[in-house]
Amino acid sequence: MNLAEPLQQLDRTYVRSGRQKLSYFAGCDYFRLASHPRVLRALEQGLRKFGLNVSASRLTTGNHQLYGKLEGELANFFSCESAVVIPNGYATNLIAAQALKGRFTHVIIDEKAHGSLGDAAQFFGGRILQIKHRDANDLPRVLVRCGKGARPILLTDGMFSHDGSIAPLQEYLRVLPRDSMMLVDDAHGAGTLGATGKGTLELAGLDRRRIVQTITLSKAFGVYGGAILGSRQLAREIMVKSRMFIGSTPLPLPLVNAALASVAVLRQDKTLRQRLARNVEHVKSKLRAGGFPVVDSPSPLITVVPRNRQHALQLKKQCLANKIFPSFINYPGGPASGYFRFALSSEHSPEQLDALLKVLV
Repeated sequence: MNLAEPLQQLDRTYVRSGRQKLSYFAGCDYFRLASHPRVLRALEQGLRKFGLNVSASRLTTGNHQLYGKLEGELANFFSCESAVVIPNGYATNLIAAQALKGRFTHVIIDEKAHGSLGDAAQFFGGRILQIKHRDANDLPRVLVRCGKGARPILLTDGMFSHDGSIAPLQEYLRVLPRDSMMLVDDAHGAGTLGATGKGTLELAGLDRRRIVQTITLSKAFGVYGGAILGSRQLAREIMVKSRMFIGSTPLPLPLVNAALASVAVLRQDKTLRQRLARNVEHVKSKLRAGGFPVVDSPSPLITVVPRNRQHALQLKKQCLANKIFPSFINYPGGPASGYFRFALSSEHSPEQLDALLKVLV
């Protein structure tokens, strides 16, 4: 697998590819907070005030009050007891699994779960079983294989990045034993889904008593890093049991300062989610009317799986003819042949959205 072609980002919704200026529907910066003036100012101020790197673990001499402040703001935003900031989003699931090791006899994982959940499953120490993709009706079959007295944990994405579909979290909890748990990787749902952006748990109307939610700060929040959202007890277990957390240098302080600004912007500016929802509804309603198969969810992701190589080349030409970057990707969990993924944002203009519709319908 080769690296993707280098791109020059021109502004919040355009890139330069070769000599062309193209509308950019790739990436997952759903509110374009990565280039928000307030977030950039906070990054610059953090660099001048704090330097780049604390150069030590938080459990030795690398802790700083800014980490606790961000954790408090995230706990407040997501209405959870505790948030633990992690150096990157991929590591959130690994660190959570290290902290929870030994508590479960079996690990049940969606067959199309993100690679970080697949890696995390190895840390739990229990037998690993797969469930069919987003299929709550398949869960009883897998639970029977666990046997009597089993205590499983179920691992799933909240919103699946390959097509924007949502995991049936309510249905899973109804079937799982009362002493089981779920680890939900909500990298794409956090900030974008739910009435206030709390993600797929809020969308499903669930409380947190049996759920650990992991998020990234590099998508809806537009910065970098991740966080594990759960109970205070889980936070304590992370500090004691996760060698990955204990032995890691934490997130650089300028990024923490930028993340604080990003969380504040997303909490205060309600128009961001309103514009994103409006753009998603506009595009998906037009696609449905045109007979295009659309995943029935409020996700801002639109995917197209080419029928063959010729179809892929045709779609690429249509994208370029309409000044759209042809975001063809081959990513684990998605179709093996590759697919086009278009991520809508709150900042795309009506003209850009209509150009995308012209390609797809």
